[in-house]
Amino acid sequence: MKHEDTINLLKECNAGVKMGVDSIDDVLGYVQNENLKQMLTASKEEHQRLGSELHRLLNQYDESGKEPSLMAKSMSRMKTSMKMAVDQSDSTAADLMTDGCNMGVKFLNRYLNQYQAADETSKNIAKELICMEEQLTRDMRPYL
Repeated sequence: MKHEDTINLLKECNAGVKMGVDSIDDVLGYVQNENLKQMLTASKEEHQRLGSELHRLLNQYDESGKEPSLMAKSMSRMKTSMKMAVDQSDSTAADLMTDGCNMGVKFLNRYLNQYQAADETSKNIAKELICMEEQLTRDMRPYL
């Protein structure tokens, strides 16, 4: 059970990281404010760094990563396209990022509860990802 929970938690974190990177990429082209752009770019790089670590850990179990669900990706991309078509402001980009981070935190906490037998390394990575998402949410507040 521990082995299975560890793999499942790592896979969910991997999917979350990919979703985060995709979401940042979706709004980055619309952002005008240089500080906001740098903040989002730095967050994207942190997500990618964590994604590499997740990939390394999954390889140790001879497992591959998990892609975000097609439905989640499609809905996110559609929401971003629609909102940005109406209002291409930094405020809209910050709002979209805040919504995405909040959803990520919600799901990651759910997975931490669901996969309680996971090893401490995978739990710590999930917690690190939660902290990253919470920090990005705080960083978006001045732009809302």
